[in-house]
Amino acid sequence: MRIIGGDFKGRKLKTPHGLQVRPTSDRLRETLFNIIVNRVENAGFLDICAGSGAVGIEALSRGADKVTFIERSPHAVAVIQANLDSIRAATGQRSIRVLKGNATNELVRLAKMGEHFDLVFFDPPYESPIYEQVLTQLGRGIAISEKSIVIVEHRINRPPGKAYGRLEMYREVKQGDSAISLFAIG
Repeated sequence: MRIIGGDFKGRKLKTPHGLQVRPTSDRLRETLFNIIVNRVENAGFLDICAGSGAVGIEALSRGADKVTFIERSPHAVAVIQANLDSIRAATGQRSIRVLKGNATNELVRLAKMGEHFDLVFFDPPYESPIYEQVLTQLGRGIAISEKSIVIVEHRINRPPGKAYGRLEMYREVKQGDSAISLFAIG
């Protein structure tokens, strides 16, 4: 796995091993960042169920100002830290945080801290019941603003619902067996 574009283009990333982690493919990441290219620079980016941290690190590479990773697996958190350590010197004054814990609990914690993100990427294990829980929280406005975009990776044959509270799906992009659905406040 490698960083696709930006300041760290071409750098290799470590990935956690095991069946619970399914890194977002280079091709799908490239498609995603082609869609949000004009929104990444200086943005606040939240990577939920971050795995290796590849998507959040891609956002850093492309100029995101604040990136927060949420991951519950201690092994995956160690991989994210190792990947961040490999680029840390080049990230300057940008705010980077790795939160170890359950996504729903960490979202509540971020909300209590008054945190809001411009871009949210959410990619849990495909069969996880957490899809509904996290999207419901985000649909209530937790950790997002009126102008935020929420991107959800999922199986093509298991898309999320069309709306969660005020969040409404406005675009879906399919690639191979995976897809990304983009949501915004309606």
